[in-house]
Amino acid sequence: MTPSELQTYLYSHIPLSAAMQVEVAAVEWDHVLLRAPLAPNINHRDTVFGGSASALSILAAWSLLHVRLRGSGIASRLVIQSNRMDYLRPIDGSFSARSRLEDADQWPGFLRLLERRGRARLTVTAELMAEGEVAGTFSGEFVALGYGNASIDGGG
Repeated sequence: MTPSELQTYLYSHIPLSAAMQVEVAAVEWDHVLLRAPLAPNINHRDTVFGGSASALSILAAWSLLHVRLRGSGIASRLVIQSNRMDYLRPIDGSFSARSRLEDADQWPGFLRLLERRGRARLTVTAELMAEGEVAGTFSGEFVALGYGNASIDGGG
């Protein structure tokens, strides 16, 4: 999946991403990088609203699993079960979130469990960046539900 394809998917299926003006900067097997400008995500202190920072991190993490499942030809529904967001400093400009699997070695077992039981959990992390510095950290547990062929079922 290309950055353009993922951005189109997000805007179409998760309208908040369009309202936040999220840009998909990179889509790789090991990470997804999303960016957003300050203006649509600003708070009363002229910094990024915490909800926007959290949402960008969740979107980056969800997107990584979505891309990996699609790339593996698997259709499933992805939902977030729990998450933790730590805000390390205010952000007064554009910001980004780069996601990765907490433990990449768990991917094969995740897929086996999803195929066998129709449900599997995996933890994804993200670094929230601003001006080249880490401004926050995210960790979320996601659940994939169902198992099917992505080319037939559409997935998501």
